[in-house]
Amino acid sequence: MNPELYLSDLEAKPAALEGLAAALAAADPFAELPANPRRVLFLGMGSSRYAAGVAALRLRAAGVDAYADYASAAATYPATPDTLVIPISATGGSRETMDAVDRYAGGPAFVAALTNRPDSALAGLARATIPMHAGEERGGVACRTFQHTLALLLALESRLTGRPLDLAGLLGRTAEATADLLDRRDEWLPLTMELLDGPHGVYTIAPAERLSSAEQSALMLREGPRRAADACESGDWSHVDVYLTKTLDYRALLFPGSRYDEQAMDWVRQRGSTVVSVGAEVKDAVAAIRYAHDDDPDVALLTETLVAELVAAYWWAAQS
Repeated sequence: MNPELYLSDLEAKPAALEGLAAALAAADPFAELPANPRRVLFLGMGSSRYAAGVAALRLRAAGVDAYADYASAAATYPATPDTLVIPISATGGSRETMDAVDRYAGGPAFVAALTNRPDSALAGLARATIPMHAGEERGGVACRTFQHTLALLLALESRLTGRPLDLAGLLGRTAEATADLLDRRDEWLPLTMELLDGPHGVYTIAPAERLSSAEQSALMLREGPRRAADACESGDWSHVDVYLTKTLDYRALLFPGSRYDEQAMDWVRQRGSTVVSVGAEVKDAVAAIRYAHDDDPDVALLTETLVAELVAAYWWAAQS
């Protein structure tokens, strides 16, 4: 793992998104998948499971029986001919995901691997492979692969539900949003780093529909600079994390959009906690980081983790 190469990986996000759009225009990655599976089961660990959790929630909201499970779970749904199993692993070699796929490979369920390595062992176990087209992440941290996983899962959702999706347009807007945050980082990043640099870590908060943003953001702060960081769902915050605001120098990165944001901010006001919002103005947040197209929920889902990723990159580099 290398902080300078990790930063380079982040800076290459817009170009990688353009490459993904070109690859999807050239070939349908879902061509071999069954058209109407009765159940969709996502398997993965870490960033892969974060992305899958949001995808499964969206599919269930559209009436599709979908679930995202830890690949490390001892057991999950049984293999049936009408089940579509999608193991997700950027490297195609995650031990837990490989072990989970062993239960399905060669059986009646259709297994389609979502991976950045179409030549990997995981792809070899699957009946179909969905390439991430994220390029090599030389920094050793899953960042572009996370973004591409989410994009491909949105495309899969459209295919399974019939919901129209202009994927090329979405990827174009996401590339613009990503480039905007990167190009203007000198305007917002120094203050954000200062505001989040407290003695008790960083807390990330997002609505259930974009919980992956909070989870991935916290992971980036742990994985690179090795800072204490934890994620929480916006509504659940008032039941599980509110207590920390009474005893800690509580500093949070908020991804707005939940109907329960104001409930959390009421406690923040009472206890003088520090909140930085991403993508929208929030009353009494000490700062707000805006970017192009941040009023589009799908763009936000694909883009907003870059804020924490850049904070992590610069904190990590400063320790080297």
